[in-house]
Amino acid sequence: MNRRYAIAAAAFAALLLAVTAAKILHGPSSYVPWAAPSARAVEQRGPLSDGEKATIDIFERVSPSVVQVAARSAASPLASPLMGEESQGSGGASGTGFVWDRDGHLVTNNHVVANGGEIAVRFASGEVAQVDLVGTAPNYDLAVLRIRSVRQLPAPIALGSSSDLKVGQFAFAIGNPFGLDQSMTSGIISALKRRLPTHGGREIANVIQTDAAINPGNSGGPLLDSAGRLIGVTTAIISPSGSNAGIGFAVPVDVVNRIVPELIRNGRVPTPGIGIVAAGEDVSTRLAVEGVIVVRTAPGSPAERAGIRGVNFSTGAVGDIITAVEGKPVRRLADLTDALEQAGAGKTVRLTVKRGSDTRDVNVGIVDIDRS
Repeated sequence: MNRRYAIAAAAFAALLLAVTAAKILHGPSSYVPWAAPSARAVEQRGPLSDGEKATIDIFERVSPSVVQVAARSAASPLASPLMGEESQGSGGASGTGFVWDRDGHLVTNNHVVANGGEIAVRFASGEVAQVDLVGTAPNYDLAVLRIRSVRQLPAPIALGSSSDLKVGQFAFAIGNPFGLDQSMTSGIISALKRRLPTHGGREIANVIQTDAAINPGNSGGPLLDSAGRLIGVTTAIISPSGSNAGIGFAVPVDVVNRIVPELIRNGRVPTPGIGIVAAGEDVSTRLAVEGVIVVRTAPGSPAERAGIRGVNFSTGAVGDIITAVEGKPVRRLADLTDALEQAGAGKTVRLTVKRGSDTRDVNVGIVDIDRS
């Protein structure tokens, strides 16, 4: 029996050897096991799609104007991550900025440079330049820098408009996420008219929401439309982990184009107000009130002089409710502050105020509440 198994195994081995030899000698590849392998031939691809060409063009035109911003804290050797910038072990923060004009002004986020100290930028070419802080606007999370030495600057990024943006249109972000410079991401505009609290204690109105990947280090970079025009300045993300979760925000370019020239001229921007303390939206919702509930007025403020009243703390009666500015409805505090900012300090606006069952119009002056 063992001999039969041995004969069968030998026959099977001989058959397998014969088949293998036939493949080697007569197979289509003429396989030679000891021959050196050669590189495969490169397949020629067709032309790039129109969408790819457009994206490449945007990056090649805009990326030279995008810089990495590095700020060293003057107050502490340890950096504390703030909203979206990348903390550095040397006691500073880094973010992104971009060329605003040919006079050497750069725009970034206020929170990237808020700790003061020395600030430097690195261009796409690798060149590093020292910059001075021209001005900050914490209420808008914007800051303007200026290069100390005159150099050949890349062209400023073309300006677009944020007033005609549509949800669903393409959006592109260029920045330095996690210190990885010259990174481009793309997505769409996910929502408009968001409200974003700032470290200045106010809210930015009409903020752009996008799902273009925005990560720590992108702060202060440009958000672009499909024509490569600036439509916003990336400023923050919502993410429990601190990394992109598809919800990023950008300060709309119409706000940027109003604030930056003011910073260049004066180093600061006024904070327009009428001198009121308003109730939160949660209070208005509980009371089923549409408008801004005035809690109190500041002594000597334009609101007090116009006869606007706050809550009666003795009786608990609700005070005046501001329901419109120049005939435009006011549903929340952001609507009021946005209207006052559009008008500007030194101007007068007509407010529609509801008191009980009575509604009346009053003219109220706007002042710079930071200096009042």
